[in-house]
Amino acid sequence: MFSKIASTVGAAAVVAAAMLGFTAQAQAAPGCARVDQIGSTGYITNSAGVQIASVKQFKGCNKNYAYTYVWEGFRNSHSQWYFCASIAKEDGGRPTLMDTKCELNKAEVWSSGASTLSSCTHAAGLVQWGSNERQGKSSTRC
Repeated sequence: MFSKIASTVGAAAVVAAAMLGFTAQAQAAPGCARVDQIGSTGYITNSAGVQIASVKQFKGCNKNYAYTYVWEGFRNSHSQWYFCASIAKEDGGRPTLMDTKCELNKAEVWSSGASTLSSCTHAAGLVQWGSNERQGKSSTRC
């Protein structure tokens, strides 16, 4: 009886979430089946302070990965944008960008995996459109 109720409630929750526009997005880095987010999410904002993208750092397969996701509202209101994800290795001075990957007019981009698990790193993201360029980063993890 409880399993039937649980299954009905679970199905109703999925339908309600879909109707409200909530969708779960699997996050898996290319070439690595399982990754876990490390640190807190960073954001890229436009000049008015509106968030247009998120930047996250993940670990998996003995590597660090950066991930940049351009939000749907921005994608729907712009005809063209260029964006990147990089692992930034912090070595006491200015961070060194590594394993950068960029895309044009897509929703998400993953960096290549960086062998930096023993280093202090953060994910760095960039979005360019027209003459505008904005950057953001996740929190640093050592």
